[in-house]
Amino acid sequence: MTENVNSAEESSEQELSDAVDEALTEAVVEVDEVASLTADLQRLQAEYANYRKRVDRDRLTSHEISTSLVVAELLPVLDDIARAEEHGELTGGFKAVADQLTAITTKLGLTKFGDMNVAFDPQIHEALMHSTSPDVTQTTATQILQPGYKFKDRVIRPARVAVTDPE
Repeated sequence: MTENVNSAEESSEQELSDAVDEALTEAVVEVDEVASLTADLQRLQAEYANYRKRVDRDRLTSHEISTSLVVAELLPVLDDIARAEEHGELTGGFKAVADQLTAITTKLGLTKFGDMNVAFDPQIHEALMHSTSPDVTQTTATQILQPGYKFKDRVIRPARVAVTDPE
């Protein structure tokens, strides 16, 4: 009879051991599934964050491009205003409008550039005339025929210059 009790205890312990092993296997499967779903969620969150950054960057770029196109269309008007000011024809109400237009374009990020007697840079200068002189040591923009304009850091129109080379 003791053998039956021992045998029953051993089979009961074996059943208990098998049940514990089965429960552990199921727990490992559940943990693996949770880890997999968590990894998928983290990947999707990263993809969404990258998408948002890309959309925001594209939106900003699109806004800057459209603004620069509008400002580029105003350049002939700004040139006419500058010529009128040089000839003393910019007075009264027209001067107030010209000042407002200049202030608005400056606020948007438009800057005028073009200095005389600086080294010629084909990135920002367009050579329209050419001469030589012993007075210069490098190719130099000696006369500004039409100023250039930059919108933020991008050249919208290069400065049109007369260039002097060393002899």
